[in-house]
Amino acid sequence: MVIGFIGAGKVGVTLGTYFVQHQIHVSGYCSKTEASAAFAADATGTKQYNHMESLIADSDVIFLTVPDGAIPSVWDSMKHISFSNKMICHCSGALSSAVFSEIEQKQSFGYSIHPLYAISGKGDSDESLSNAFFTIEGASEHLAFWQDFFQRLGNPAEVISADCKGKYHAAAVFVSNFVTGLFFTGTSLLQQCGFPPDCAGKALLPLFLDNARTLARKDPVQALTGPVERADLETVRKHLSVLGDEERALYALMSEILLKLAREKHPERQDNYDALESVLTGFEEADSQSLQREEQAAGRQK
Repeated sequence: MVIGFIGAGKVGVTLGTYFVQHQIHVSGYCSKTEASAAFAADATGTKQYNHMESLIADSDVIFLTVPDGAIPSVWDSMKHISFSNKMICHCSGALSSAVFSEIEQKQSFGYSIHPLYAISGKGDSDESLSNAFFTIEGASEHLAFWQDFFQRLGNPAEVISADCKGKYHAAAVFVSNFVTGLFFTGTSLLQQCGFPPDCAGKALLPLFLDNARTLARKDPVQALTGPVERADLETVRKHLSVLGDEERALYALMSEILLKLAREKHPERQDNYDALESVLTGFEEADSQSLQREEQAAGRQK
């Protein structure tokens, strides 16, 4: 099997590097700019293609490693090319293989193959993807092949359905991008306490990393700690009273989620958790009433 790449960004170069390191035959790269294709080909020891037709002819599998918004247009530009019995793949977490419209007429097969990993730069090495979980969605004919393909590389892989792609990608955003937002919120609060910006991040980093390591060993229920788990009403009240509107809303919402875990971890504390839930609800209702008053005042001014 020979794999070719259309698109020479960080995903394409990293995935190509990973395949080459595992003795998978990569034909090369075709890209919007010759310079990026040349870089990718040089980084992987493969060929630079100036035309899609040549790359498609030389490849059994074509990965469209372009931005999500460009996948439909790149696929449309491929339709006039004569080919059959090819596997066409993209690496979008959110899009399904349905983006390859009319692929059956080309007698070929479409797949969405997504590494559940944040690729930070071009050519991230074997170390970057060696533990990545891959999800596969697409035509039934080769689903088992792709699952076996990645498992042979040492990667866990799971087949998912097209209608789950949106929820699946949202799950990744929660534990990746949203965590970045939460970390930023924490450092902002420390800066409000007088911490220099560079010091705020350093102060929280050991706590952040230790929590991540704990979650790697335990499920979220067993890993849970903190004032919500302890049903520490006074501490939660104090937190809510000193936070700004946006921070308080986020704190209350996250605390309600943690409260579900706490109830599971300590069934004997249900009365304490009921009281805590009342505190959180009380602050939310107060915020809602305050917002209504602000909107009414703004209306009167108009």
